[in-house]
Amino acid sequence: MPRSPVTAVAARGLAPDDSAATLGPGTLAALLGRYPALGEPLSCRPLTEGLLNRGYRLTTTRGRYFLKHHLDGDQAAIARQHRATLRLAGLGVPVAPPVAAADGNTVTVVGGRCYALHPWIDGTHRDGGDLTGPQSRRLGRLLGVVHVCLDRVMRAEPTPHPATPAPPAAPAPAPPAAPAPETVPARAPERAPSWAAPPPSRPEPFAPRLLPGPRSASPSPAPLPCDPAHAAHVSPGPAPSPAPWMGAPPGSPVAADPAETFALIDDLLALARRRRPRDAFDELAEHRLIERRALIERHAHRRPTPATTPASGWVHGDFHPLNLLYRGTEPAAIVDWDRLGVQPRAEEAVRAAAIFFVRPGGTLALAKVRPYARGYRAATGASPQELAAAVHRVWWERLNDFWILRWRYQRGDHRADPQFPAVAALAVWWTSRYEAVRAAFCE
Repeated sequence: MPRSPVTAVAARGLAPDDSAATLGPGTLAALLGRYPALGEPLSCRPLTEGLLNRGYRLTTTRGRYFLKHHLDGDQAAIARQHRATLRLAGLGVPVAPPVAAADGNTVTVVGGRCYALHPWIDGTHRDGGDLTGPQSRRLGRLLGVVHVCLDRVMRAEPTPHPATPAPPAAPAPAPPAAPAPETVPARAPERAPSWAAPPPSRPEPFAPRLLPGPRSASPSPAPLPCDPAHAAHVSPGPAPSPAPWMGAPPGSPVAADPAETFALIDDLLALARRRRPRDAFDELAEHRLIERRALIERHAHRRPTPATTPASGWVHGDFHPLNLLYRGTEPAAIVDWDRLGVQPRAEEAVRAAAIFFVRPGGTLALAKVRPYARGYRAATGASPQELAAAVHRVWWERLNDFWILRWRYQRGDHRADPQFPAVAALAVWWTSRYEAVRAAFCE
């Protein structure tokens, strides 16, 4: 969904090619030919390139839209994401469902490439530093509602096979300064959405309203009586496997093997030490790699076993500040569902908190994690024991994870370098405050 615009394309003066930074006029004309109700194009501006897709802000004579180029090109997976968001929208969950083409399809293939259109959402990004305690609780409740509602709307979907390896979400300690809000023909809710309200003492029966087919705009929030009892009855299934994570992917019942981590540390140390010209990042990387090896050696006996894996279910898969748009103090849309899949639900809750509430120095704002976790548990019915297991598994995952250094030294990709100081510090701090972190999620 919306990111900072990087270049502008003059109205009707579109670039002549279809490169990574531009969308060719032939491609745009072919796309809009499938959407006659959108009118004539006025401008198409590329947005900052994402890890899993490319995006454009498309303005036509009928409104503004987000045009998404899905780089993986998996039409079945994209269509599944679209069905999920359409159904979630019907339940009042804040999402940005796709706009259907004239033939009713939401995935358009042009030149062998997959595209989708979404309404342009007026909103900004907020990390945990921008949230109050009550707002942190509502954030946790929102993620819990997503998990419970996905359980309902995805029951007709086959359990997916492991996804094509994809780069991980960028766990930035804080998103960049938000640009001025963009406008879109979308009205603000007249009352607070039901998921933001305190949970009832006795859950009401869950009665989802599945949509019969695609539609072109998000509905206004609708009542959403989610029954936490449903959350405990989801059959486990395989999880997507983003390649850059060390060892087992997030959500895998097989936790990272210290022997494999040590081999990777040795490789990364050799690459960091011989890099020329050497800079402060390389010095920090060497220090953190040596430090992490000592920590893993000390705690190797605490490696999680498959038996400790929390209950699995359908999850967003990439829930972090840059994939949640706010309008004022209320969430307007959860976006980028590219990693929709089956994983341990509580682990996504812990991972999200470790991104939303991490401070620049690599510590967690536990005073906000606590209400966030309470909101999540209230929405899902997850027990403190389930959250404790998730905390332990995500802690171990972080302790063995060096994806930023793999990108830098093995791929020559430096886009994630600025995140390394806080991410690396968090693993060390978390280890030293293990009991306090677990208590924040479980109390």
